[in-house]
This record gives sequence, structure tokens and C-alpha cells, in this order.
Amino acid sequence: MSLVQAEGETFVKPGESIQRALDEAGPGATIRLTEGTYAESLWIRHSGVTLVGEGPRLTRLVPGAAAEVGIPQLHDASEDVASGVSVHGDGIRDVTVRGLAVSGFSGSGVYAHTVQGLVVEDVEARDNDFWGIYVRESSGVEVLRCRASGSQYAGIALSFCPEANALVAENETSANAFGIFVDNSSKARMLRNTCHGNSAGLLLLNQTYEGELPGGVNDCLVAENELRGNGLLSGEGNPNGLGEAGPPISGVGLALIGVHRATVVGNRIHDNHPSGPSVMGGALVLGSSKDWGGDESLDNHISWNRITGNTPLDVQVDADFTRQGFANNVANATAPDTIEGCAAEETR
Repeated sequence: MSLVQAEGETFVKPGESIQRALDEAGPGATIRLTEGTYAESLWIRHSGVTLVGEGPRLTRLVPGAAAEVGIPQLHDASEDVASGVSVHGDGIRDVTVRGLAVSGFSGSGVYAHTVQGLVVEDVEARDNDFWGIYVRESSGVEVLRCRASGSQYAGIALSFCPEANALVAENETSANAFGIFVDNSSKARMLRNTCHGNSAGLLLLNQTYEGELPGGVNDCLVAENELRGNGLLSGEGNPNGLGEAGPPISGVGLALIGVHRATVVGNRIHDNHPSGPSVMGGALVLGSSKDWGGDESLDNHISWNRITGNTPLDVQVDADFTRQGFANNVANATAPDTIEGCAAEETR
């Protein structure tokens, strides 16, 4: 099967087993996938592993005839749900997944749980049923230059990562319920991403779920993102299945719900239009999650954003203005009608 090309490095070709190479190589290994299509689900269980392909146009991972026995189950999913690459193990740390396409899985394209130190880079996660790239209860996370589309929930998600120390940068997401979802996770930076054609481009949500860990979204940075053309309809009863566990959402560029101490600066939020009913009425929404077991949005700073050409509103705020800071934003239609720090676009 695979040949060891150098110390700690193994090459795998189509028709050979990536999982066998991972298991035999052990901690600290680099597994290099040559050009081609590989039909299997993978479990990275050792620390220090790098799994790298020749790029998402050349190296593709798709479902096999049957999922490998023993791969950890995707959180809150049935046993028959299979993900593409699962990163999970006692004390696992310092894992990299780079340069491949992962598509068509019934769970997540990439699923990481309780990992300290994770890099997912130049990965295309396409048409995976639940999630594109789903990171849960982990820290030291980087998701860089990935493309994620066609998932029922989020293209990229950080879930219950209270010390995420995450960098989510230069990714493109489309055709998901949420392009990027920061779900009860803190200390995350979302920089220079493009989110288009989702129900909501970027959602930060503090919400309590029955049987889940304590939540909270604190100390995040949202900067220089392009959030445009998000108009899909998601929510309970939606015939396309997008976000079916949640309320109806459509036409949202950026939402901060129950968030504390977020800095939102230099984003372009434009041409977001709902295609159906939505519990959020603006392209930029700042609101409370107390009705969902969360909290008020407090001590957030929103400045130098351009929020234009959206319907029905550019900005919708249902939060204590004495605990927020708005400055130098361009926005035409707002609720309330006047928000200090949000000025209408000048006509020329």
C-alpha cells in the first residue's frame, strides 16, 4: 500500500487505505494524499498528525460503501450518520487538515471534538448534510482559506468552545443556513471572510440548549468581512431542510444575539434580502437571547462598517444603547430610526 517517503511521512495513492496509513503511522505523522478520489471516512485519533492533499481540485474525499467501524459519532446525530474527517481522541492536540475536498457525507465534512490546536486550511467542504466544518469543545483553532457550501446548518461552526482562541479567516461560505456560526464560543476572530447566499452570513449566538454545556459568546472580533446576498430561508418547517431546528431566518448579513464585548469593524454588509419570514428584520442585528436562555447583548463596539442596500432594514437594534458603542457606520434604514454612530449614505 503506502510507502514511507521520509521519516514521519507517508504517501497514499487512490485505492490504498488512508485510515490504515493513519493508524500505522501514529502520532506526529504526515500523511500525504496524491491526486485522486478516496472513498472512505477517516478518524484522526493521534496528536501531531498532518493530513494533506494536493489541493481541493485534485484530492477528493467522498463516502465509501460503509463507514469505518469505531469512528466517533457526530455530536447529537444518529449512529448511521458519517462524517468525512473526524478528529477526536483523549488529549489530542496539534492536528492539521489541508488541501483537499470533502463532499457528500451525511454528517460533517470535517468534525473536530475536544482538540487543542487545530488547523483546517484550504479545504472545500461541499454538500455535506449537517455541517461543512464543525469544531466543538476545542481551543487554538484556525480555519483558513476554506470553502464551505450546501450544509443544513453551518458552513463553518465553532460550538461550545469557551476558550476558542480561534482565527476564522479568508474563507468563503454559501448555500448554508449560516455561513459562519459562532455558537456559545468565545475569543474568536472572524476576519476577511466572504459569506453569500446563506440564510444568515455570520451568526454569533448565546443560547442555552437542554442537556448542553454552559454557553456564552464573549470577546470576539468581526472585521473586514464581505456579507452579501444572504437570502435563503431557514428554520422549522422549511421544505429545503435548512436550519430546521431553529426559528425562521432569512436576509441576515451579521447577527449578534446575546453577545458580550464583540468588536465589529470594517465590514461590508450589503444586498441582503429575505425570501420569506424571518425573526430578524435587519442585515445587521444586535439583540437579546434571554428568551432562548441566553442574555442581553452588552458592551459591543460597532464602527466603520458599511451597511447598505438591504431590506427591510440595514440595522436593527434591540439592546441597551447605553451598553453599546456605535461610530462612523454608514446605514440608511435603521430601527430605531436614529442610531447615533449610524449615518445615511451621502447622495452625490
